[in-house]
Amino acid sequence: MARKFLFFFAGLIVLVLAAAFTYRLWGDRLLRVALVPGATFSAPSPRSPADYAKAGLWFEHGSTNSLPLPAGAPKEPGRVAERQAAIFFVHPTSFIDRSAWNAPASDKSADDLARTFLSVEGNVFTGLGPIWAPRYRQATFGAFLTEKPQGEQALDAAYRDVAVAFDAFLAANPKGPIILAAHSQGSRHLMRLLAEKVAGKPVATRIAAAYLVGWPVSVTADLPALGLPACTKADQPGCILSWQSFAEPAEANYVSDPYDTGRGLTGKPKRGTPMLCINPLTGTSAPAQSSANLGMTKRDEKTNVQSIIRPGVGAHCSGRGLLLIDGTPDLGPYVLPGNNYHVYDYMLFWANVRADAGRRLDAFLAH
Repeated sequence: MARKFLFFFAGLIVLVLAAAFTYRLWGDRLLRVALVPGATFSAPSPRSPADYAKAGLWFEHGSTNSLPLPAGAPKEPGRVAERQAAIFFVHPTSFIDRSAWNAPASDKSADDLARTFLSVEGNVFTGLGPIWAPRYRQATFGAFLTEKPQGEQALDAAYRDVAVAFDAFLAANPKGPIILAAHSQGSRHLMRLLAEKVAGKPVATRIAAAYLVGWPVSVTADLPALGLPACTKADQPGCILSWQSFAEPAEANYVSDPYDTGRGLTGKPKRGTPMLCINPLTGTSAPAQSSANLGMTKRDEKTNVQSIIRPGVGAHCSGRGLLLIDGTPDLGPYVLPGNNYHVYDYMLFWANVRADAGRRLDAFLAH
């Protein structure tokens, strides 16, 4: 069964890579035909926090050890209940289908891929507290490739699920520290959630750290609306980390071009503004050599086992805010065009992200 799923997963990523290759050769017309839904948008039925009180609408429902650590990963020492955080993790896009603008409530392919992402990204937080990862009716991959209003409508609908799931999460965790984390589409929704449900609210004082990974955050047009500052110290609690991983030479036009056409959460245009880049090796914007990397992870395509790899890569923030890594590590076949290591944003720095979260949680509790 595991091998059958791996073949499915590999085939799915190959489709995405093939589409990206087509885009580079022949422009976005064929890519849109392949991935943008042709159907009219139909809003999913509304959900409420009461719906998310049910365990069935969560991939992880306050679980503590269901996401196993990679082979060779050190366990977090000395953790006890009062030294833990409730972790809210929003998974990246796993629905790549042009049959609908939003994933159906139960789509096995999308669910299986979401679980895979959780198993190699969300497990960074195993041992730091109970993990909550909602099932949400995510926007399909093609929603990011179109200027049709349906694309934004699909993203709005996906966000509404995340927002009510967060309300249910807070009801189940009425006190104590919180770690917020996400990747890709999940980070887009989490960024909006920070602006609408955290900034200026009492819950803001409970945030030990927020990881907005794999999505561009404008330093001037987004960050001021999020209610938390960017991390400037390695042991600073209550701050935001964000990075987008590329090897050199980096070609990031398909990130920067749509970024430059939009407005941030403050309402200001993002064109020309720097993207937030916090180096997970240092917990600040400072660069680091490979010796600072405590361990990357790689998932074995045959056994489905994730393992720690040393030595890791060094990294530094560059240009408008890309995180450039040293070399081109082989973590798998899913490096995107332009030397984009988006799929591996967590895996490149797995052990450092884990150490970072623990350090910020300890600093929060000592504050």
